[in-house]
Amino acid sequence: MGTKTVDEAGTESGTEAKRDEEKVDVTKTETPDEATEAEAVEDVTADDTEDGDEVLAEEGADKVEGSTGVGQGAGAVVSAALGVVSLTGGWIGTVAAARETLVGQLQTSSSASVATQIKEVYGDAWQTTALWAGVFALAALIIGVVVLARPAFGAPGRPQAPWIKSVSWAGVALGVIGLLLAVLKYTDALLGLPSAS
Repeated sequence: MGTKTVDEAGTESGTEAKRDEEKVDVTKTETPDEATEAEAVEDVTADDTEDGDEVLAEEGADKVEGSTGVGQGAGAVVSAALGVVSLTGGWIGTVAAARETLVGQLQTSSSASVATQIKEVYGDAWQTTALWAGVFALAALIIGVVVLARPAFGAPGRPQAPWIKSVSWAGVALGVIGLLLAVLKYTDALLGLPSAS
């Protein structure tokens, strides 16, 4: 049989007393460990939050810079494309010229002079083509200038990418050349109508 003795101080001795002491020791050692683990979790959470905030701030800055660069790049490419269309001609100019040719044929009688027929059938169509080429050239010029001037009105400290500047300058140059050729053709200073005599 197990005996249980009680000291004068009121403490139990024996197997049950040892078990109680072990329980007390275990709970005493777990409490500081739990506090240390809780502090470590708080430190890791705080570090993760700070790192997350920095990453979000960097992603936000990248999105702002990316969107600005994308818009300017698209504008530069559109400017250059419109400049090329002004020099080579587009389907709008071709359709407008064909329509003008048809109108000239319908409005000109067969008894009209050769000079009148040439002017009504061919001259007006060529001027219409020159007019549409001038519209495309002017659009290329305006868009190119806007893209080049955009950094002056944007956020300071954000330089424009070199390729955007290059393509924009190409669009401006093509626009100027196309506009000059369109004006010369429209006024018959370049490739004028042949004489009827």
